[in-house]
Amino acid sequence: MIKYLKLNNKIKMPIIGLGTWKLIGKSCTEVVDKALSLGYNHIDTAEIYMNEEAIGKALKKFERKNIFITSKVWPENLTYYRILSSFNQSVSLLGKDYLDQYLLHWPNKKLNYNDIIKAFSELYKRRLIRSFGVSNFTIHHLKDIIPICKSFKLPLTVNQVEFHPFLNKKSLLDFCNIHNIKIVAYSPLAQGKISDNEILQKIGKKYIKTPTQITLRWIIQNNLIAIPKASSINHLIENLNIFDFELTKEDVNEIDSLNKNERLVNPSFAEFEY
Repeated sequence: MIKYLKLNNKIKMPIIGLGTWKLIGKSCTEVVDKALSLGYNHIDTAEIYMNEEAIGKALKKFERKNIFITSKVWPENLTYYRILSSFNQSVSLLGKDYLDQYLLHWPNKKLNYNDIIKAFSELYKRRLIRSFGVSNFTIHHLKDIIPICKSFKLPLTVNQVEFHPFLNKKSLLDFCNIHNIKIVAYSPLAQGKISDNEILQKIGKKYIKTPTQITLRWIIQNNLIAIPKASSINHLIENLNIFDFELTKEDVNEIDSLNKNERLVNPSFAEFEY
């Protein structure tokens, strides 16, 4: 049974979801269908992934109210009218009439955040989105946008960022906790690199769990939400089997020590600091 975290606007969000970056076409539809059939109830996508239509085909078989759907607006569309247009296109492709979460995909200090937040706020007030969040925001970016969100009375609920044992953003996590913003961890398994780590393997043997399961358990015990990508049934099942054990404080500290600020997602346009 997947557990939930309550966001700062009282919406409940499943703490494990399916990331769908690089899943496209028929294979994407099949993976999402498998995941939902196995008990997943949280699907993460974005307009830039070009897979919303494929996901929509899988969603048709399942009751809408039981699924938490997140999508994101690409930077090129971050103007007032383009955000509204992007939303309409996303829900149309997904075959739904609202999103549980809608994110500003990447920050940019040159953007007009007042117009951007005005658009998201309108969608929120019209109940077309149940929650608003950002993605890839550093503390600097959050400081820019938090006052604007408050001025529009728009709750900023999550910040979706790369987060895994080798990129443990403690200062960002602490800042988000202070402001009651939940971190959603993408690439939580460091794109497979965690599997060969000796410390994670050692801890896994103690619980009869894989490094993947140890890592995901570490993430949710940090009160984060994880959206690992998986395509095989075995991996989909593996990612869900993390609720029958609990890491000790010593285990958590040992995993914390693996941090080496190793960023794996680093596009040329990104502004991680300014």
